Amino acid sequence: MSSHSVPDTMTAIAITEPGGPLVLKAQRRDVPEPKADEILIKVRAAGVNRPDVFQRKGAYPAPKGASDLPGLEAAGEIVAVGANVRRWRVGDTVTALTAGGGYAEYVTVHESNALPIPHGLTFTEAAAIPETFFTVWHNVFQRGGLKKGESFLVHGGSSGIGTTAIQLASAFGAFVITTAGSADKCAACVQLGADRAINYREEDFVTAVREATNGKGVDVILDMVGGDYVDRNYSAAAEDGRIVQIASLGGAQVSVNVSRLMAKRLTHTGSTLRPRSIEFKGVIAAELEEQVWPLLADRRVAPVMDMIFPLRDAWRAHERMEEGDHIGKIVLDVS
Repeated sequence: MSSHSVPDTMTAIAITEPGGPLVLKAQRRDVPEPKADEILIKVRAAGVNRPDVFQRKGAYPAPKGASDLPGLEAAGEIVAVGANVRRWRVGDTVTALTAGGGYAEYVTVHESNALPIPHGLTFTEAAAIPETFFTVWHNVFQRGGLKKGESFLVHGGSSGIGTTAIQLASAFGAFVITTAGSADKCAACVQLGADRAINYREEDFVTAVREATNGKGVDVILDMVGGDYVDRNYSAAAEDGRIVQIASLGGAQVSVNVSRLMAKRLTHTGSTLRPRSIEFKGVIAAELEEQVWPLLADRRVAPVMDMIFPLRDAWRAHERMEEGDHIGKIVLDVS
């Protein structure tokens, strides 16, 4: 293990039973031991994500072998390394994508799923990066194939995923359109680089997208809504458009007009990140470090921070997320 003294037990936030935010309770747990290819991180901050809410409700179980604790991203200091770890040393500061266990004072992660904290970022900012940046990179750029000069629509632009997608698509030279549910949220999206923000409570996004693209439609759509948005996405898409589904907050059972999909030669794909292999996530990590980390270090792209709660108040962070008023990321301070 390491020269740093690591205690035997730690405070962690467990899901005591499926239910509302108050089922999240502090418990004493054993500090996890890093396997040969893993690092042990003393967590300073942990990101809160929508999948944590689903897991708390009993709808999104942890993958086989993963911690039962919630938390898919954490930033902190390495206090122990496994025998085979090559890249990292005790004392390095990292931010990491975890398969679970982030809501705790210590978490283990495969060394390839950790990245150096970009220059100048705080632990709380660094903890707000992995889940959304890995998700957006894979779905918008790898699956969606978004290229410079193309148009891009992201629904829920004020969410953690949305604020990340707007910034990255804009940084890589796309024309960016987003939907959000209030004038404030729309204004925040424009400040982040959206060329057009549509208040979906006041405007039909299909009509607005057609106007913004001179009738052509958008090349790539990132959707976490599902439900009746799916058929409307087909209407809003350009010929040869790509639609990437990453959640179905508005319902998973949908009715669509596939003749529109055929006529426009659309591609509708989707993915979930959490069950993917360590190796797969490691490939995304390497691409992010090469192509996106320099943008973060230069502050050309930055995580948008909503609110920070102490670890023991994780239930309040979940309440905040479920109220739906947040803009950007909600983070737990573990220090």
